[in-house]
Amino acid sequence: MNSQKYSEVMISVRKIVRAINLESKRIEKNLGISIPQLLTLKHLNEQSDYKSTMRRLKDFLSLNASTVTGIVARLEAKGYIARLPDPNDKRSTPIVLTSKGNELIKKSNESLHERISRNLDRISDEEYLIIVQPPYSYFFRNFHYLL
Repeated sequence: MNSQKYSEVMISVRKIVRAINLESKRIEKNLGISIPQLLTLKHLNEQSDYKSTMRRLKDFLSLNASTVTGIVARLEAKGYIARLPDPNDKRSTPIVLTSKGNELIKKSNESLHERISRNLDRISDEEYLIIVQPPYSYFFRNFHYLL
């Protein structure tokens, strides 16, 4: 890869990382929770019964099980979610959004990922394909291998 391409890629990545860091600080300051914690609450809020399983949360957040366990524990300690034992399956403990968690979601402003999602609705199919098709999609899916 020539140095011009390298510089362009690194500048773009730096801008993305900076935007995420600023958003993370804003959410932490305003709500007292992290982006993954907010995403967890919003995921629960979007479920018809306001509950999910650890596995579904793990898949939704694309994080490992131990990280999701920590997120759930911190949200439970703050009273935003509750773990309710399933009387029919002792191995399963559904995670449910509490009224306190629902109130926090109502207080939250539109997050970075929601703004990106809204703006993606405005772009043309051609612009969308530039983002999701190689070479960019390959880069973003495999960026961690470059580190």
